[in-house]
Amino acid sequence: MASSSVVAAQPRMLVLARESRGWRQGDVAKEMKALDGGDDSKISQAYVSRAESGKLTVSGDRLDLYASALGYPVELLALDEAEVGAGPGLVHHRKKQAVGAAELRRIHAVLNLTRVQLRGLLGDSPRVADLKIPHITVDDYTSPEDAARAVRNEWALPRGPLDSVVTTLEAAGGWVFSRLLIAPAALDSGNESVPVDAVSSCPPGEDPIVLLNEGTPGDRQRFTLAHELGHMVMHPVPHPDQEKQANRFAAEFLMPANDIRQALTGTIDLSRLLVLKEQWRVSMWALLRRAHTLSAISDWQYRTLTVEMSSLGYRTAEPLKLDAEKPGAVRAAVERQLSQGHDVESLAQASLLRIDEFTQLFLDPNTAGAPEPPHSTPSAEVTS
Repeated sequence: MASSSVVAAQPRMLVLARESRGWRQGDVAKEMKALDGGDDSKISQAYVSRAESGKLTVSGDRLDLYASALGYPVELLALDEAEVGAGPGLVHHRKKQAVGAAELRRIHAVLNLTRVQLRGLLGDSPRVADLKIPHITVDDYTSPEDAARAVRNEWALPRGPLDSVVTTLEAAGGWVFSRLLIAPAALDSGNESVPVDAVSSCPPGEDPIVLLNEGTPGDRQRFTLAHELGHMVMHPVPHPDQEKQANRFAAEFLMPANDIRQALTGTIDLSRLLVLKEQWRVSMWALLRRAHTLSAISDWQYRTLTVEMSSLGYRTAEPLKLDAEKPGAVRAAVERQLSQGHDVESLAQASLLRIDEFTQLFLDPNTAGAPEPPHSTPSAEVTS
C-alpha cells in the first residue's frame, strides 16, 4: 500500500466515504477526536468541513486518522475518482419519494463505491457478456411495452414466465449485489411506489450495476429488477414519467400480454391470483394490476379485489411467500480470482476495502465468518 506520507485525500472522496457510512461531518469529527486523544485533540467539525471543501490538505498522520475513523484504507480517500451517477438520471431507484435526502445520498455513495470496488477487483474493462442491454427511446411511436417486447425478442427469451431475472441481467453484463440500503419494509405491493428496493446505474462504456435492498420480499424482487432494467433500456437521460414507464416495462417484461392474456380469462378471484403467482413468480398485486391494465377485469372488480386483499392483510404479507433470487456473478468472479492464486488480503487491497469489510461484502458469510461491519455510529436520519 502507498504511504499516507506521500499522498493526500481527495475532497470528493472524503465526502463520498462519509456519506456511505450515513455520517454527518460532526460524526467524523467525533470519531477522529476519540482516536486522537479525546478532549486534547484539536479535530472539530470545522476541520472536517474545510477538508471536504478542499480548503486544507489532509495527508500524513491526519490522513491515517481520517481513514481509521471512516473504516476505509488510505488509498480510497486519496483516489482521484469522479463520482459515478453525479448527474440526474444516471442513478435510478425504485422508491417512495418520502425517503429522506440524507438517506439517498448514503445509498448513492454506496452505489458509487461499489463501482469503485468492482473496478479495482476486476479491472476497468467491461466484461464480455452473452447479451447486450439495448437502448430504446420511448416516444409517441414506441411505448414501454414495445421496449420490453423488443428486449425479450433481442435476447431470444422463451415465452411465458422467466426462470430468473437475476441470471438474465447477469447474462447481459450486469452486476447484481445485495446491500442493506434501508431497513426492509413490508410488501405493500398495492402501491405504485415502494421503499427503496433497488438502485442502479448504467453509465456509457461501463457494466450496469444494481444494488438490491437486502431483505426485500421475494414477492416484489423480480418486478423490482425488471423495473431497474427498464431504466437501463429507456432512460439514459431523465424523463418526467420514468417511474411509470419503468413499471409498464417491468409488467410487460415479466408478464407479456400475448402470453398471460389467456391465463387471465374467466373468473379472476383470490384463489386464481394465488395460482398465477406460483406460475409467474410475481406478487398477487402485480397480477391484479396486470389483469386490470389488460382489461381482463373491470374497474369495479379491480376495486373490489383491492379492498378484499387489503382487508386480509396482503399489503403486509401475501400467502405463498416467494424465495428471493440470489445474485451469482459477483461471487463467481471472486472465486475465480481466488482460484488463480490471489488471496483475500490482495483482493481487499485491490478493491480499496479493509479485509473484514471485503469479506463481509464479497464472500459467503457462511464460510467467511460473517465479521461485523466497520464501526459505524451514524446520526439519526429521516428514512421511509
